[in-house]
Amino acid sequence: MTLVEFFSEPLNYQYVQRALIAAMLIGLISGILGCFVVVRGMSFFGDALAHSIVPGVAAAFVFTGPGAALGFLAGIDEDLRLFAGGLVAGILSAIVVGVLTRDDRLKEDTAIGVVFVTMFALGIAIISSDPRVYGSREFTHILFGDILAISRSDLITTALCGVVVIGIIGLLYKELLLVSFDRDLAQTLRLPAEGLRMLLLVLMAVTIVASLQIIGVTLTLAMLVTPAATARLLTHRFQTMLPISMLAGASAGCLGIFLSYHLDLATGPTIVLTSTALFLGAFAWAQWWQRVTTV
Repeated sequence: MTLVEFFSEPLNYQYVQRALIAAMLIGLISGILGCFVVVRGMSFFGDALAHSIVPGVAAAFVFTGPGAALGFLAGIDEDLRLFAGGLVAGILSAIVVGVLTRDDRLKEDTAIGVVFVTMFALGIAIISSDPRVYGSREFTHILFGDILAISRSDLITTALCGVVVIGIIGLLYKELLLVSFDRDLAQTLRLPAEGLRMLLLVLMAVTIVASLQIIGVTLTLAMLVTPAATARLLTHRFQTMLPISMLAGASAGCLGIFLSYHLDLATGPTIVLTSTALFLGAFAWAQWWQRVTTV
């Protein structure tokens, strides 16, 4: 098989085309926000937030179906209902963590641990109350991801999330950067440091929920952290780190889809493994370059 055939053959299928667009969108969104996550050391929060959306998704499935308590919402597309439920739970979890750690009386990792365990337990409780959840294709996609089954409406939702996240970061870039690196200076300059920190947590929630259909709860953290970590190995300047991270995220997503197609592997894990391979390559390059420059 030639290189041209490697890339052109999968493009004959419309579902692959949609998957590639989705992978690029998530790679760009996760890449830019992941830089803030990495420099602030918030990877654990990203993992906890990814699992905290489970009760929202489960509640949307159980309580908005035909004949349920909120059955009047059953006419709305199910994927959209599950997305909205996960988004509400994610934003709520982010806000609760932000409030608990506002006065530094409770350390961030402690608050994250409490909220994460509580929300995850609530999700399991809701799931156990309705056996239909286990057999739901849509709920399974949220947990484990299925980028090849993504629809046009899912693409539109993901694109809108991307516009919101990237747009807000573009508008408040300097302020968010200052809060991430020097919160005390931000307060001295009379910036709404606490509000900006809360906004960053909410943007993380939006990004994670937007990634669920692509790679699911279990692998979302990888796309949020690994591209940014790859960029961090290649540069010490935050402004340079952003485009490298976005490129690494989008490249891993697209290349992972092509590899999963030809190797007949699950797409989500293949994307994550491709991103990890890029990270290891960047790590090897950084080690070699350090040795060369110190000789």
